[in-house]
Amino acid sequence: MQEYLQGLNESQREAVLHRDGPIMIVAGAGSGKTKVLTTRIAHLMATGVDAFQILALTFTNKAAAEMKERVTHILGNNEAKNLYIGTFHSVFARILRAEADKLGYPRNFTIYDTDDAKSVVKTVVKEMNLDDKHYKANTVYNRISSAKNSLITPEEYINDYGLQQEDMRANRPLIGQIYTAYCNRCYKNGAMDFDDLLLKFYQLLSTHPESLSKYQRKFKYIMIDEYQDTNTSQYQIIKLLGAMHENVAVVGDDAQSIYSFRGATIENILQFQKDYDEVKVVMLEQNYRSSQNILHVANHIISNNKGQIPKKLWTSNHEGDKIKLVRTATDNDEGKYVADAIQEQKLRNHYRNSDFAILYRTNAQSRSFEESLRRMNIAYRIYGGISFYQRKEIKDFLSYLRVVLNPGDEEALKRIINYPARGIGKTSIEKAILFANQYNISMWNVLERAAEFGYKASTLEIINNFVIMIKMFQSELQKKNAYDLAILVGKQTGIVKDLFNDKTTEGLARYENLQELLNSIKEFTETPTEDGELLDKSLGSYLQQITLLTDADDDKGESDVVKLMTIHAAKGLEFPVVFVGGLEETLFPNAMAINTREELEEERRLFYVAITRAKTRLWLTYSNNRYRFGNLTQNEPSRFVDELPGERLDKSFAGGNMRNNQTNHWNAFDKPKYPSYNQNREPQPEKQAYLVSTPVIKIKEHVPSPGFAPSDTSNLQPGQKIEHQKFGFGEVIKMEGAAHNPVATVKFEYNGEKKIMLNYAKLRIVE
Repeated sequence: MQEYLQGLNESQREAVLHRDGPIMIVAGAGSGKTKVLTTRIAHLMATGVDAFQILALTFTNKAAAEMKERVTHILGNNEAKNLYIGTFHSVFARILRAEADKLGYPRNFTIYDTDDAKSVVKTVVKEMNLDDKHYKANTVYNRISSAKNSLITPEEYINDYGLQQEDMRANRPLIGQIYTAYCNRCYKNGAMDFDDLLLKFYQLLSTHPESLSKYQRKFKYIMIDEYQDTNTSQYQIIKLLGAMHENVAVVGDDAQSIYSFRGATIENILQFQKDYDEVKVVMLEQNYRSSQNILHVANHIISNNKGQIPKKLWTSNHEGDKIKLVRTATDNDEGKYVADAIQEQKLRNHYRNSDFAILYRTNAQSRSFEESLRRMNIAYRIYGGISFYQRKEIKDFLSYLRVVLNPGDEEALKRIINYPARGIGKTSIEKAILFANQYNISMWNVLERAAEFGYKASTLEIINNFVIMIKMFQSELQKKNAYDLAILVGKQTGIVKDLFNDKTTEGLARYENLQELLNSIKEFTETPTEDGELLDKSLGSYLQQITLLTDADDDKGESDVVKLMTIHAAKGLEFPVVFVGGLEETLFPNAMAINTREELEEERRLFYVAITRAKTRLWLTYSNNRYRFGNLTQNEPSRFVDELPGERLDKSFAGGNMRNNQTNHWNAFDKPKYPSYNQNREPQPEKQAYLVSTPVIKIKEHVPSPGFAPSDTSNLQPGQKIEHQKFGFGEVIKMEGAAHNPVATVKFEYNGEKKIMLNYAKLRIVE
């Protein structure tokens, strides 16, 4: 037996040894799917399959790099460098560059990121004289993206009665025309957006038989990671590529299909067995990640879904701690509880910050966790914030490089034509755009022929100098690598000097960011790479690489920080200790995703993903009250709380003070329609932050005093008497919260104790 097979369990070995014919590997969370994929690739190569004939597609560059590294380690040679392993977008972009002429695109076409694409949408909406508040760029772009991922062209969109009716009902009947103009503009600019990399590749295969045959013969063995996340276009492309040999291996988990909002469809994996004859199905059900308690809870939750491939994960890991379910009074208390728990776990179990993850359903939930972590000086990082490559100074510099590579890129050209300021004003730029549209040429063509378009002498000279500078850079494309050319651009354009001369704090940060960009380009040119196109250290190769980066690729995992992220962003990751916050009805499951059984089941799969990120310890938290959209709302526990198996839960933390493990008077596992309150019960001071019920059910109406006028409460102190418009007269007994968001605990004469957020409440100070 080959040595690399010895570390596999029986199911994993079965998946690896299957060579010819379609196979579906249903890989449960933490079951070693990456190990199976990489070992399968290594086994194919070890048994005579040429590396050039293997195509493996992933969803992140990070996953692709890890797979290639593992294959190299298993085989002990450099043959893995000949594999086509990469994301759908990076592999298809590589092929499209070689075949671009068949689609009428230049080989050095620009790849527009989401911001670039939305900018083009804005331009089109403006040129069509439409209301940009009604035809919002984000809304229109998402509609176009959805159409492309469903392989719907502009012509098909306009002729589709159902789509037109949807747009009419949304009072946006011209989206089809915007879609057409958007595609025409991208084509004129020599640019494709992310969705085009799929759509255009599909069109290449479906309309050019010679190209289809070429790549069918080339890729004899095809493997797809995270198959449950594929959309319609990806599914159809795989069908075309795999039709000749049918050696298609898909790996995925229907229980982790959570990206329908991106166009992913769970049907792709559920229906795989119907797409091919005699499909081999292998179930990977042994989990190597989580404790028995965590896994049992995950199995129990997902069993409530009807649309799934039946399976039951098991593990030989230790039983582990029970899952802790915590109910707090407010979202601020939730944040404080989690920060306290992290601090305690670090002291008790010697965890590092990087061992913790805080997961939530929506980005807005991060605030209370951030504030509490900051107060306790616990280092953290939020995932999903502004990307390094989306910062203005970085986009500006990269736009210069894009124009050098493809002067037809109008979005990049508009961004840098007068930066740093060189005297080409807004009127001159708009004039160039107008002529470009009028004569159906690129904006760059107008600048090259500026003398023909009536620019005044002073402006003409500036434009000519700009054109000469760009052409000088272009003359160096074949002579210099990406870094040397970037240094030349930085010096000659004056962009580096401009940032260096700004001595403000923000200016210094921007200059440092630009230096970091140049460092990354140098690293790119000096890092040993592989044969073929990937040996290319040119500017074009660098720009393609960074354009197709994802958040996951950007994280090197080096910092000792607590990680905060949405559950969607956490997929594929694992952590020793996980906190899942906001388990409240209408938040998780989200109110926008409970209209159909399919939507609700995806929310439950999202909860399953959250649970299975945890290796040894798991906390689930929710609060009675949460500020949402500026209003304090009372919440019911999520329906998912009712689905948790009680015997696997630690109820001692529910509402209790975590330092003494005492259980609160109220039962956190009862789910009354309204919170209850016992006016005779005085909350214990030390446990106030973690009360499990909101102290109010019935409000005794109060009529405000004549001439009631809110007072300045910025210096409100305990002991002061106040009047509230709704709750009446009361005494301030405690002040807490951040300086910018103070909270007063007030004991009212007739309505008991309440926490009042002073930024929102209207109080009159009586004395």
